[in-house]
Amino acid sequence: MQTSTRDRIVVATARLIQRQGYVGTGIKQIASESQATLGSIYHFFPGGKEAVAVAAIRYSAQEFAELLEAALDGESDPAEAVVSCTRQLAAGLKDSGWVDGCPVTAAALETLGTGSELQQVCADALNGWEALVRDKLLGCGFPAEAARELATTVISAVEGAEVTAQVNRSEEPLLAAGRQLARLVRSYGVAAPGR
Repeated sequence: MQTSTRDRIVVATARLIQRQGYVGTGIKQIASESQATLGSIYHFFPGGKEAVAVAAIRYSAQEFAELLEAALDGESDPAEAVVSCTRQLAAGLKDSGWVDGCPVTAAALETLGTGSELQQVCADALNGWEALVRDKLLGCGFPAEAARELATTVISAVEGAEVTAQVNRSEEPLLAAGRQLARLVRSYGVAAPGR
């Protein structure tokens, strides 16, 4: 299947931000990596680098949402679903040679306090991931407030553990976070459906 020029630009930008951050990614590098001309980039993204980055972060957010949904849907027990997600993230990070971290986190940290569209799309991504976890917990019978707070805790811990794993070039921070988050989820004493 042929990938459109716009899609190549978005995917290349997402990978570059994932590996070197928003600030470290240049528009000429995006053109080179996506095999597109500068004219094509500005045609599809008249707002330049930030507009391309916004599209790339939305793409990356959806990519992780799909991984998260698969992990959550693949396990009836929400504690096991969290462990499954952290295992998948750890394996992916290791397979990438520790360079493919979360582009949302990278861009968010570089745009803190700017009030930019890029910062907002990062916030939307994190909030969307929390909603997926919250909905899983609600579906398993967790009280609404507990589900909301646990979802925030899960996404915050996973994002932090991913950065720590990347910096230390070790799967263990993600695996440990998964084990501890599973304990926390189980501490509520809500049985998984069908148990």
